[in-house]
Amino acid sequence: MPKKKHFSAGRVPLILFLCQMISALDVPLDSKLLGDLVQPPTITQQSPKDYIIDPRENIVIQCEAKGRPPPSFSWTRNGTHFDIDKDPLVTMKPGSGTLVINILSEGKAETYEGVYQCTARNERGAAISNNIVVRPSRSPLWTKERLEPITLRNGQSLVLPCRPPIGLPPAIIFWMDNSFQRLPQSERVSQGLNGDLYFSNVLPEDTREDYICYARFNHTQTIQQKQPISLKVISAKPSKERPPTFLTPEGNESLKEELRGNVLSLECIAEGLPTPVIYWIKEDGTLPVNRTFYRNFKKTLQITQVSEADSGNYQCIAKNTLGAVHHTISVTVKAAPYWISAPQNLVLSPGENGTLICRANGNPKPRIGWLTNGVPVEIAPDDPSRKIDGDTIMFSNVQERSSAVYQCNASNEYGYLLANAFVNVLAEPPRILTSANILYQVIANRPALLDCAFFGSPLPTIEWFKGTKGRALHEDIYVLHDNGTLEIPVAQKDSAGTYTCVARNKLGMAKNEVHLEIKDPTRIIKQPEYAVVQRGSKVSFECKVKHDDTLIPTIMWLKDNGELPNDERFSVDKDHLVVTDVSDDDGGTYTCAANTTLDSVSASAGLRVVAPTPTPAPIYDVPNPPFDLELTNQLDKSVQLTWTPGDDNNSPITKFIIEYEDAMHEAGIWHHQAEVSGTQTTAQLTLSPYVNYSFRVMAENSIGRSVPSEASEQYLTKAAEPDQNPTSVEGIGTEPDNLVITWKPLNGFQSNGPGLQYKVSWRQKDGDDEWTSVVVANVSKYIVSGTPTFVPYLIKVQALNDVGFAPEPAAVMGHSGEDLPMVAPGNVRVNVVNSTLAEVHWDPVPLKSVRGHLQGYRIYYWKAQSSSKRNRRHIEKKILTFQGSKTHGMLPGLQPYSHYTLNVRVVNGKGEGPASTDRAFHTPEGVPSAPSSLKIVNPTLDSLTLEWDPPSHPNGVLTEYTLRYQPINSTHELGPLVDLKIPANKTRWTLKHLNFSTRYKFYFYAQTSVGSGSQITEEAITTVDEAGILPPDVGAGKVRAVNPRISNLTAAAAETYANISWEYEGPEHVKFYVEYGVAGSKEEWRKEIVNDSRSFFGLKGLMPGTTYKVRVGAEGDSGFVSSEDVFETGPAMASRQVDIATQGWFIGLMCAVALLILILLIVCFIRRNKGGKYPVKEKEDAHADPEIQPMKEDDGTFGEYSDAEDHKPLKKGSRTPSDRTVKKEDSDDSLVDYGEGVNGQFNEDGSFIGQYSGKKEKEPAEGNESSEAPSPVNAMNSFV
Repeated sequence: MPKKKHFSAGRVPLILFLCQMISALDVPLDSKLLGDLVQPPTITQQSPKDYIIDPRENIVIQCEAKGRPPPSFSWTRNGTHFDIDKDPLVTMKPGSGTLVINILSEGKAETYEGVYQCTARNERGAAISNNIVVRPSRSPLWTKERLEPITLRNGQSLVLPCRPPIGLPPAIIFWMDNSFQRLPQSERVSQGLNGDLYFSNVLPEDTREDYICYARFNHTQTIQQKQPISLKVISAKPSKERPPTFLTPEGNESLKEELRGNVLSLECIAEGLPTPVIYWIKEDGTLPVNRTFYRNFKKTLQITQVSEADSGNYQCIAKNTLGAVHHTISVTVKAAPYWISAPQNLVLSPGENGTLICRANGNPKPRIGWLTNGVPVEIAPDDPSRKIDGDTIMFSNVQERSSAVYQCNASNEYGYLLANAFVNVLAEPPRILTSANILYQVIANRPALLDCAFFGSPLPTIEWFKGTKGRALHEDIYVLHDNGTLEIPVAQKDSAGTYTCVARNKLGMAKNEVHLEIKDPTRIIKQPEYAVVQRGSKVSFECKVKHDDTLIPTIMWLKDNGELPNDERFSVDKDHLVVTDVSDDDGGTYTCAANTTLDSVSASAGLRVVAPTPTPAPIYDVPNPPFDLELTNQLDKSVQLTWTPGDDNNSPITKFIIEYEDAMHEAGIWHHQAEVSGTQTTAQLTLSPYVNYSFRVMAENSIGRSVPSEASEQYLTKAAEPDQNPTSVEGIGTEPDNLVITWKPLNGFQSNGPGLQYKVSWRQKDGDDEWTSVVVANVSKYIVSGTPTFVPYLIKVQALNDVGFAPEPAAVMGHSGEDLPMVAPGNVRVNVVNSTLAEVHWDPVPLKSVRGHLQGYRIYYWKAQSSSKRNRRHIEKKILTFQGSKTHGMLPGLQPYSHYTLNVRVVNGKGEGPASTDRAFHTPEGVPSAPSSLKIVNPTLDSLTLEWDPPSHPNGVLTEYTLRYQPINSTHELGPLVDLKIPANKTRWTLKHLNFSTRYKFYFYAQTSVGSGSQITEEAITTVDEAGILPPDVGAGKVRAVNPRISNLTAAAAETYANISWEYEGPEHVKFYVEYGVAGSKEEWRKEIVNDSRSFFGLKGLMPGTTYKVRVGAEGDSGFVSSEDVFETGPAMASRQVDIATQGWFIGLMCAVALLILILLIVCFIRRNKGGKYPVKEKEDAHADPEIQPMKEDDGTFGEYSDAEDHKPLKKGSRTPSDRTVKKEDSDDSLVDYGEGVNGQFNEDGSFIGQYSGKKEKEPAEGNESSEAPSPVNAMNSFV
């Protein structure tokens, strides 16, 4: 019978993986199959490069190797042959190269320190081990030292040094007391990386006599102790609070170097009061997620698996309430050599070619060296089939003597890598290693894998056939693996049959047959259903299973994923589980599981037990939330979620909604995962890699949706390579010699694993260059420098993480940076269309010379010289841009009869290229503009004189002026029109033989050879006949009225007003009006009526600093207006101070005050005559405040006031000027004698100088000012 081989659903991926690991290049060592084949040695086991031994045990240096014939072993020590036969303590294990040095009986471990290397050799070559450095561990004692007690004041900082002895390997440091209890540590007190104990500030409770530093040497299991340190903290007034300073490291900057793959540890410990808090940032990036850890109360920053991308400036910040201090640590990540591509064994047949490739990277770049059979290739025997090119050895036309073991050594200052790879030249016909007639059984619609392990040299080709006369199977339906395995991705019923594997090479052929059977899947066609039963009743769950007839299923019932209770109330027949006399403990989840030898299926249902008592009237509400969430069948990319439904509240549950939270990447945010029917209580959920899942379930009925259940336990899926690449990949240069590659990074959920990075690749699109690649950190931009200018590049950005690479991305095209165009457009031609329009043509520049994206062409043109006036003007260049690749364009708006110059430039994204050769052209004549001005002067009875300025834009050679005019009668009707031609060189013309006292309207314009220009109009009146007799109107028989005349209009302007005056000639009783407006504006004239027949008027409410126009007119039928005048108001001035002394109200107030004072003087005089005369000094002595007493200058005593002839200076604070002094009455009496009701005294000039009333409190003086109250006279003077 053929051997059977079954595949279950869970085993298929594992078997596929194992099959893919088989390599046909290695020689199998199964002596039953290939006992006659030879193979060079291969090292399979060896001691570590840095081998620290325990001096209390025997030394064992491992070296194991395989090969055929079995290899022999030899050793070197410190570069010379190590003869183990001469040392009785050294033995080699039989059949092995492992050394055992017996130092327990005698000898010392230090005697055998050194560098050892093992060589395994047979007839096909020699393989060597790494250099194994053997060193015994050491745990030295502390040196004796006398430690003085330390006394500090409360709040000071302190560092207790440890300085442990140098051991091998280094000791682990910790601080304890005499009772071997660890000393408590906190943000204030902590141990540094060097073992010292740091106090940011000491407190009285830090006082103790047993601060002891211990060093533990794990290799020898010993602990060494330092002498105890005594600390006393004086509980006096604490030190003054202070901002932080760093205890370690010192200064503002420091350097740190670490090797790739190690743990980077950065430390900052600060002192200060209050205790500082430490923060960490990376100046030029973010700290890597999932590899960053904080230790020692955030005083130590650790980054695991450090790489070159972690280089940069890290900043620690110590902060308390009084300030902050920064320290920058510049980190450089170096790298010992690591493999990019280690050399692989080669099995070749005679005459074949092959290659050994040894590629390694590191920082600095490692050096590559080759050895053959342990000897440097430079001094090894020559092999004509071998050619060495750096990191590659190429073999051509190999022969059996070419067999050897090659060693690749990649080394830099931080370490080395050594790899053995053999070249085995064999000539062997194919052999099938898989047993014959194996029977494979597979469930339908699942993958089938048929093995065909083989060997041969040259490497055989494998073909598969189905049936006895079938054709070779191809990869349109099947997958042919390199190891010979045939994969049928989806096996169907018609896939069953006999398959033949055929292996061929030039030396022969071998074949083998296997058989495949396809089975129907096992299915549950009737699943158990969720049930709610009353206590004491019966419940039945049904489970009907359909299966392949040749497979015998096993049906098993489970309760809550465990066995059913051993209770006679539970009975199982063919398709049913029955539970009688149901109790509360019977509630739970019941699962029906059907298993065959090839597959298994299951289905579950919940049972809820309720009380049998009648329930009140139903209350319809949303369901209660599910509970008892449980995760089972936890696979890499799937999990089964099981829950127990809550009460449906009398409305059946229609569906369950499942949501998930990613606690690693988006904690607190819930996302929709799946929905299942209301009868299900389990769901198979598809998961993504490297996500920390939590699930919750909500139930929904016709009323609404329940609140979410409690979250399930967390489930972290395994990391996997990314399954997608960054999007929005672009390549745009910002400089002529760079290419800036940007992309939209993946988010944490998409990363599928830790260590998200990007492999950025680029090459020129039109070249044959290989792809250049670089791996960068989780950033969104990479700049390629040194690129040629504006060259198309193909760009790829591939995501990778610590597990592997994402699928190969599609290449996108970008361009390196643009530079200014190199070539100017040629053959520039100008076609003048008319006097204001020209058409420009040019030849395009070569696209290569654009050196960027062609944006268009730009024409610079300017009017260089007037053809009429022939004088140079200010050159104002104008620019017109024509988009795209156009080679012509129109220049509108040109000035007629002008000389223009232009040039053309090509434009790209960087800017403009050089200008073409200037091209000059002339525009033909055009019609002129209107004359610049027209004035009518010197009117007489029958003549008017016109003066004008030529057109500002003649647009050609003026040939003549045309003047057309016509009279206007009193009813504003126009008379006959008269045409008059005036030579072009005239700017003044007198019209004679006009009617007196008649208004005329004039139309005036200039002409060139092309035609007439715009006209300017004006009106004027001839003067009145001196006799006042008008000639009769022709044909009317009426007498003309006499019109008034206004002349000499003038304006005198101030800030906000203007005086307008004029002279008037004509009849009396004429009413005038003044019209005015802002000069140059389009607003209508504002009109003011002049009262009476005055010849002046004042305009008010004008704006300061504004230019106005004004004219005067007459009301009535003879209405006319004067010529205009222009004036400008004065600039705005600061508000003028009003002289308050000239104001009437103030003069009246001062008179009232003077009258009041006079009355008071009279009253005081009367009282004095009645009450006697009191000396001033007696009254002054009664006052307690010396500051308000007048003091004699000679002896400093308080005395009487001097009279007016005593020319002592005024007290400070009196501001009465000399020209407004109020004369003092000649009296020796002091008004203080009569001052009970008066709040002031008088100065020598009669002003108040202080408060001498009977008040007990005095108002304080401000600054250097006197506290004296000013008199009304002083108040008046202050306004002057």
